[in-house]
Amino acid sequence: MRARLLLAAALVAASSSAGAQAPSTIGLQRDPRIAAALGDISPARLRALDSALVAFGTRHTMSDTLSSTRGIGAARRWIHAQLTRASTDCGGCLRIEFDTGSAVVGRSPERPTVRLVNVVAWLPGRDTSRVVVIGGHYDSCICSTNAMDFTADAPGADDDGSGTVAVMELARVTAKHFPRGFDASIAFVLYTGEEQGLLGSTQFAERLAREGRTVTAAFTDDIVGNVVADDGRMDSTSVRVFAVDSLAVGGGELARYVWATGALYQPQFEVLPVLRLDRLGRGGDHRPFVDRGIPGLRFTERLENYKRQHLPTDSLADVNFGYVARVARLNLATVASLAAAPARPERTGYARDRASGGQAFTIRWSPVANAAGYELLVRRTTAPTYTRVVAAGNVTEFLLDEQLDDVWVGVRAVGADGHRSLTTVVGAPGGPRLQNPQPRGAAPAPARPPAAP
Repeated sequence: MRARLLLAAALVAASSSAGAQAPSTIGLQRDPRIAAALGDISPARLRALDSALVAFGTRHTMSDTLSSTRGIGAARRWIHAQLTRASTDCGGCLRIEFDTGSAVVGRSPERPTVRLVNVVAWLPGRDTSRVVVIGGHYDSCICSTNAMDFTADAPGADDDGSGTVAVMELARVTAKHFPRGFDASIAFVLYTGEEQGLLGSTQFAERLAREGRTVTAAFTDDIVGNVVADDGRMDSTSVRVFAVDSLAVGGGELARYVWATGALYQPQFEVLPVLRLDRLGRGGDHRPFVDRGIPGLRFTERLENYKRQHLPTDSLADVNFGYVARVARLNLATVASLAAAPARPERTGYARDRASGGQAFTIRWSPVANAAGYELLVRRTTAPTYTRVVAAGNVTEFLLDEQLDDVWVGVRAVGADGHRSLTTVVGAPGGPRLQNPQPRGAAPAPARPPAAP
């Protein structure tokens, strides 16, 4: 019997490490200003914020909006006041607003129309048309019992009080250390209506599209506080990031960026990329952005306990705020790095190099404003992340000594301060293309006859 147990334990250990690869920083550079800011994220403050949220009793989207002590109305006014205080502390650097609208709750047989009020803190960047979005949903429910019960207590301490307070603390600390912002703007968003079908995040994604803004990436913190599984296992040293590995959209590229950023700034806190949109049968507030062709990603605790989610048992006592702080630090390092970097190249093109017998490829990309240079990243098609970084210089065409048929190549822009953009995958199926460059060594194209007068 003992031998069988030892064998089973060995198999579990082997399977847990199958396919694992050590994290790579993929050439990203550590910014000492960002590193210094991470230390200001406070577990004690996170606990105090979440305790206040839970005290509102329920934050169901259809709950009381008039009371000053109970329901979603009181909760959103309190969130707005907390963010306003953070803005005051940084000299008014944050712009705080209610993002309002309405939607039909399609999940209810009665299909009621509900008022939606997201709370948004904007940290304007030099380019106000380009935005990095980080959010969490502040609404709660006891959906496992009755999704439309908006009067019973629904504490939602972990789902998603933990994500809400992480974003609030992230806004405070980022504003304190970077009151003048970055190259891109940052939107810290507390969504409502998530439990009724991602209503608040859909509203905000549609708004950004109407306003003509370019969203670099959209993140959501959803359920980021539990470290103990129902069977007693514990894990406070890793976090999952969910992203669709769409080469054209760049979700997998975003996951690799977060993975590398975590290795750079918080190496003892493991990032576990999961290349699917979300957990099986579940959804999050990054989805409305992904559906619009924007790289999106969800941060979620490694060990979920479904006996507490969407139930009155989702209590403050089961949230580990040291763990929430680690997630928030990863958030800050990622969001600040992306906002400080130039945009990624929009389009790429390639051509087989005839002079090398086809063993090299000419790579082209569209220029990026404020880029000081560009880099090409290379990985095998089966590799989890990039293993080679090639400095191309401040050019938009480069002869790469790689057989493009056998690898994936990403192009990224590098800012004057060393911050790197997301990569755009060369030759991604369905991705935007430049006109292919003329192969090196090819005969010049024949001149066209002049048009008739």
